[in-house]
Amino acid sequence: MLVLKHGVTFHDKERATPGFTLYSRNGSKQVWLIDMDGEVVHEWKTGGGSTHCNYLRPNGNLFICERIPEGPAVKSGKGGRMREYDWDGNVVWEHIDDHQHHDGRRLENGNAVYIAWHEFNADEIKQVKGGQPNTEKDGRIWGDVIREVNSNGETVWEYINNSPEFLNKYEIKPLSPRYEYGHANTISPMANGDYLVSYRVFNLLVIIDRQSGKLKWEYQNQELGGQHDCQELENGNILVFANGHNVFREGPEFSQVWEIDRKSKEIVWRYHPKQNPLTFWSPHISGCQRLSSGNTLIAEGGKGCIFEVTPECEVVWEYINPFYGPHGEIKDGEINWVFRAKRYASNSPEIAGRV
Repeated sequence: MLVLKHGVTFHDKERATPGFTLYSRNGSKQVWLIDMDGEVVHEWKTGGGSTHCNYLRPNGNLFICERIPEGPAVKSGKGGRMREYDWDGNVVWEHIDDHQHHDGRRLENGNAVYIAWHEFNADEIKQVKGGQPNTEKDGRIWGDVIREVNSNGETVWEYINNSPEFLNKYEIKPLSPRYEYGHANTISPMANGDYLVSYRVFNLLVIIDRQSGKLKWEYQNQELGGQHDCQELENGNILVFANGHNVFREGPEFSQVWEIDRKSKEIVWRYHPKQNPLTFWSPHISGCQRLSSGNTLIAEGGKGCIFEVTPECEVVWEYINPFYGPHGEIKDGEINWVFRAKRYASNSPEIAGRV
């Protein structure tokens, strides 16, 4: 397919949700804030690398995860440095953990929570089930730790997926390598202080009780297909981007966005195109956001496409990232991948007249 048009390709002004959209290309040093016409209205220049997670805090500051060379030799989602930039691009906070990957969030009490790799010992490695045989890295396997640090960088809480109960219950998807046990890609703080986590290679979402350190809710569904960007909605349901990768079913692979009822575990809303499901397909990265209007903003990451749909699954706004650049995992080519995107209303605290 030859993409001939970039920027805003469609805009239903009566049904789209007005605001400004924040995003970055994977591997870029830039983070862009665009208006509904696709014009860049503000830009941050960062330390660069794989700028996977980025969002605006209520004070207008940009939180971002950046890539550093130190740390485990695991490429996917590698970060290592979390920073907060003010509106003018000045670094006002930083925390470095060379094992950090994929996601992190700054909490309102000044703490930060993030995902990091945890190298398994020999006994833990023996208990790891599933995955492609002999795909460890020099015999090593990394699990995931959800780590919370205070404003001084001191660890105040953490959860590691290495308990015998966890290892016995969950195994790596058959086509995934064994050097990562979990591949957590989202850490989403919940309204009550608990943590919602996505484990990609288990097709698993869990809620970790912040007080007890135990799992209090688990949802596993093979049709998630290596999901991303799970989050709690105001009604208590869970919204998630179901990538649909390596799903063993009849027919081709395609992506969806699901809203899951937490109590019944039923899918109560889903987005997929009404015609030809293959027009919506990203096997990796990607994200979603429920907007105040009830519409949903979707980042189809592998195509660099950000679009908005109504509850009836009708597209009312679409934007294709025009900014291409190199990526460490792609040789002899450039990408316009978008890990996530977030829409902010013009009167929101994050924007608050700054544009």
